[in-house]
Amino acid sequence: MIRRNTVQKDLVLKGVTDMMSHVTADEVYEKIKKDYPNVGKGTVYRNLAILSAEGKIRRVEIPNGPDRFDFTLENHYHSVCVKCGNVSDVNMEYIPDMMGKIKSSMDMDYIGYDILFKGICRNCSSLKDA
Repeated sequence: MIRRNTVQKDLVLKGVTDMMSHVTADEVYEKIKKDYPNVGKGTVYRNLAILSAEGKIRRVEIPNGPDRFDFTLENHYHSVCVKCGNVSDVNMEYIPDMMGKIKSSMDMDYIGYDILFKGICRNCSSLKDA
């Protein structure tokens, strides 16, 4: 199914790419709402889902937290601070052909994966020391 580009979809894509971080749907909505107060939250959520399905942005699923949306499309890994929930890219080489290296005990055909490292960011660590 080919979806047409809409003004709203373009606004949402621009919102994600302009923020240059791993943003939540609510953060994208708040950014767009400043200049376009009539945009609905549902419109933003729907277009984030469409853009991620089309491969124009990357959805990063965060356990026990809101999904994040990443403007970087190249394969890479993420980390999340278990205290503040900040999500960032991990500075390491991508491991090629990982899908070909895993074996399933459940006779499963793998279609993808996400690797999410957990830790405590510098900001939260320094708060502990203060």
